[in-house]
Amino acid sequence: METMARVKHTTWRMMLLLAGCAAVCVSGWTQTVTETSPRIQSEARVPSASRDAQQSVDNSAPAEASRDRPLPDIAAMMHDVETNQRKAETVERDYIYHSVKTEQELDGHGQIKKTTVTESDHFWVNGVPVRRLVKKDGKALTPDEIAKENERIDKVAAKARDKRDKADDKGKETDSRGNEEVTVSRLLELGAFTNARRVQLSGRDTIAVDYAGNPKAKTRNRSEDVIRDLVGTAWIDEQDHVLARVEGHFANAFKIGGGLIANIQKDTRFSVVQTKVNNEVWLPARSEGQGAARAMLFFSFNGSGQIVNSDYRKFRTTSTILPGVTRVGSPEAPDSAEP
Repeated sequence: METMARVKHTTWRMMLLLAGCAAVCVSGWTQTVTETSPRIQSEARVPSASRDAQQSVDNSAPAEASRDRPLPDIAAMMHDVETNQRKAETVERDYIYHSVKTEQELDGHGQIKKTTVTESDHFWVNGVPVRRLVKKDGKALTPDEIAKENERIDKVAAKARDKRDKADDKGKETDSRGNEEVTVSRLLELGAFTNARRVQLSGRDTIAVDYAGNPKAKTRNRSEDVIRDLVGTAWIDEQDHVLARVEGHFANAFKIGGGLIANIQKDTRFSVVQTKVNNEVWLPARSEGQGAARAMLFFSFNGSGQIVNSDYRKFRTTSTILPGVTRVGSPEAPDSAEP
C-alpha cells in the first residue's frame, strides 16, 4: 500500500512540475485550528461530473489580441512554474479545505461492484500535507477511530520530517513528504514539451503544452520511471505561471519489480484541475482517475475515482492536539460551468 501511495503521489507531483493521484485519506487533528476566515469562495468553478465529460476544456479561439501575442519560451515558462509551485506551497500551509472522494470499483465484466465515498479535511502539519478522514459512506468516525487517526497523522508527519532530514544530510532535494524531487531541468532530459498553444480556460488565457516521456531515457529512481512512461497535456495560467489543469496517461504499464511489487496498467488515466482561491493561491479543485493498479497482495483496484474539493478556509495551528473543529458554512456546490 505504501508503494502504491508513493507511486500515485509521485505521479501528481511530477504532473505539477509538468505545469508544476491519489489522495491518502488521513484523519484526526494534531494541532489546534483557529479559523481566521469564515468562508472563501474560489474564483473558478469546477464542472459537475456529467458536464465534465462533455466539456472538459474550452478550445474556442482566443481574442485577437491574445492570438497576436508571441508564445513564451516553453523551458523558461516551466522553470517559472516550478518556482511558483514552491511558493504556493508556503501559502497553502495556511489553508484547510474539504475533500469528497468517490471510488467505483468494477468487476470482470466492467460493471460497478462497489462504491466508496469518503470525506476528508486537507491541511498541513509541521510542513507536511495530510488528510483528516471525517466520514466514510456517510458515517462519521467513532471516538476510537478518531484517536487512531490522530496517531496515524502524527506518524505520517514524523516519518516525512525524518525522511526530509536524512535527505538534507545527503544534500538531496525533496518535496514536502521527503520524496526526492525531479526538477524541470531533469524533466527536459526525460522527455519533451511540445506543441505550445494559447487556450482559453475559465475565461483566462492559458498556455497548453504536451509532454511525452522518452522511453529510452536513463532513469535514476522510481520517480523518474513514472515520468518516463507518462504522456499528457498541461495548461499553464499565462498570467500567474501556475498549473491550471493537467491530463495524462501511462503510455505503458508501469511496473516495479517486474510487476511483482506494483503494476499500473497501460492507459491508466488521470486529470487534475486547480482553482485560484482568495486571489492569492491556486489549490486543487478536482482530480479524477480511471484504470487498474495492483501492489503485491495488499492492494488491487480496477475502476475509477474522483476527488472534489471545496470550502477553502484559512487557519492557524499550534502544537496542541484537538479531536475536531467547528466547521464554517460550505460554499455552494460546483455547477456545470466550464473548468
